[in-house]
Amino acid sequence: MTRPRLTLLVALLAAIAAFVALDLGRYFSLDYLKSQQAVIESWRAAQPLTAALIFFLAYVAVTALSLPGATVMTLAAGAIFGLGWGTLIVSFASSAGATLAFLAARFLLRDWVQDRFGERLRAINRGVEQDGGFYLFTLRLVPAFPFFMINLLMGLTPMRTATFYWVSQLGMLAGTLVYVNAGTQLAGLESLSGIVSPGLLFSFALLGIFPLIAKKLVETIKARKVHARWTRPARFDRNIIVIGGGSAGLVTAYIAAAVKAKVTLIEQHKLGGDCLNTGCVPSKALIRSAKFLSHTRRATEFGCRGASANFSFGEVMERVQRVIRQVEPHDSAERYRGLGVDVVEGSARIVSPWEVEVTRQDGSTRTLSTRSIVIAAGARPFVPPIPGIEDVGYLTSDTVWTLRELPRRLVVLGGGPIGCELAQAFARFGAKVSQVEMLPRLMLREDVEVSALVAARFRAEGIDVLLNHKARQFVVENGEKALIAEHEGRDVRIPFDAVLVAVGRVANLKGYGLEEIGVSTGRTVDTNDFLQTNYPNIYAAGDVAGPYQFTHTAAHQAWYAAVNALFDPFRKFKADYSVIPWATFVEPEVARVGLNELEAKEQGIAFEVSRYDIDDLDRAIADGEAHGFVKVLTVPGKDRILGVTIVGDHAGDLIAEYVLAMKHGIGLNKILGTIHIYPTLAEANKHVAGVWKKAHAPQALLEWVGRFHAWRRG
Repeated sequence: MTRPRLTLLVALLAAIAAFVALDLGRYFSLDYLKSQQAVIESWRAAQPLTAALIFFLAYVAVTALSLPGATVMTLAAGAIFGLGWGTLIVSFASSAGATLAFLAARFLLRDWVQDRFGERLRAINRGVEQDGGFYLFTLRLVPAFPFFMINLLMGLTPMRTATFYWVSQLGMLAGTLVYVNAGTQLAGLESLSGIVSPGLLFSFALLGIFPLIAKKLVETIKARKVHARWTRPARFDRNIIVIGGGSAGLVTAYIAAAVKAKVTLIEQHKLGGDCLNTGCVPSKALIRSAKFLSHTRRATEFGCRGASANFSFGEVMERVQRVIRQVEPHDSAERYRGLGVDVVEGSARIVSPWEVEVTRQDGSTRTLSTRSIVIAAGARPFVPPIPGIEDVGYLTSDTVWTLRELPRRLVVLGGGPIGCELAQAFARFGAKVSQVEMLPRLMLREDVEVSALVAARFRAEGIDVLLNHKARQFVVENGEKALIAEHEGRDVRIPFDAVLVAVGRVANLKGYGLEEIGVSTGRTVDTNDFLQTNYPNIYAAGDVAGPYQFTHTAAHQAWYAAVNALFDPFRKFKADYSVIPWATFVEPEVARVGLNELEAKEQGIAFEVSRYDIDDLDRAIADGEAHGFVKVLTVPGKDRILGVTIVGDHAGDLIAEYVLAMKHGIGLNKILGTIHIYPTLAEANKHVAGVWKKAHAPQALLEWVGRFHAWRRG
């Protein structure tokens, strides 16, 4: 504990101890107040301003120190100053004292509480940040809740001090009026319990839920307003209609059917979405073939004199399609129809908040009514408006799978995950790859040493990694295609036979009625914590909603969208993004969950780093993959995990242990105490926990233990 905190704590404890030791509590009883009423009133009449100031300061001190007596002092205010002035003095004094108690709790304990229980408090913190004023107002209106506890507990949350003060000022006013008014009739009071009758307490309880009712009323009014120009059907054909058959759409439909809801899933292209047809599945199939080729070139590393592989790039791409066809039944219309989903192969258009027009592939149309709609329309590759790009033609992660001949010279535009994965794969097949990135490093979201390690591997494999190169223009000169890029103020000419654009993806927001009915959008469909759009019965999930564009997060969001769409207003859940993992399947593989050093520094979050280099791991050495590292960020002095980055073979698999640990509050001590099979790559996770343990070994205690063993040796 820091010196200022220790000083404040000692001062508070001393004040409370003095209150108890001097038995000052006797001055805060109803009997004492009644016996001294005449004396106090005469003192107030003689020195009204001084009396008001002293009373104000005393009230602030009592509430700030959370001492018993605030109730009696409120009565005294009514008896001494009357209803008007008494209410005014107590209202401001109680709010000021409460705010001081709030600040003291925050200064002394909040950091400790958040460090120790931050993961468990994440949902509470988020709720307080968004709706803390409503919750506090509710508690302030009900005298049954001890106000001093509210002051202290709110100090441990992220609530703004100004919000706490003005909500307290307003929320405590009703109770203050009741007690001050009772004080004006002090002579007739026999006990404090007589002030607030059960009926009055019930009335306060009703007042307490008023903010929540008001919030729900505001939501209802907003919903009615946005729905005002539409006619709600008397009955509905469906419980839910899902637009889009990618990961988010499939999971939404699956959940709806599983709980016996009537659901229609509409997809205009291919079920499975980008992941199955143009993303995760084909890219990993391609990467696997490329990795096999890279191993043949490393034959001498494994004790072989040589190895080679004859291959046709066209046959490799046909294998990619075979893999897609093999996985395809998992996402097929037949399977989902068997599960109870009405699968429609066609296009959808939202024509009202409760109606979707469906156009089948044969041209027939039908309008279905539904209680809820889930938009899962996905995203598409972004093609920047660079002059000449249309003239030279370009590939994207959607269209590259049509290739059957390997480009001799390939420019990959973009240094993010998609660009990096495909650049390395094509280079391993023998293409001369130039990777062009306008930023100073690849994979900018990862830590600097991760980017450096990947870039070094790329260059070692013959990829021309061109950082700080901004694409300015595509040209065709003498029949040769070239990219003109700006680097350090000068133009660089990069010739190519094909260009692959991989600079990001944009949400699909047009063509199915969002603009026409007024669904709010930005870069994605705008949603709240429950994945609702500005129309409360229309939800969005997956790439079209963000903030993450991963297949697994789309499926994760789909659960919330489905359950909320089907069971609101009876029950709904806020989408939880607290533990989101991802991986980039380059070699060395990169996987991450939670914070890395870059993000922790940007957010001002204190952390410690424990790192284990995989070049020391027995299994990695035996496999010829002794490179990379495991890096764990923890709370300073604690084993609680803030984030993990793994670089190395099978990093995407190894990260799962940390995803589980972070989700369920498991620290490095328990990972260290868990048996890991020898020899496996997973041992790296245990070894990094050992690094943390060694750094936090109790050196003073170990020194005494050493003396103990020396004594036992005689």
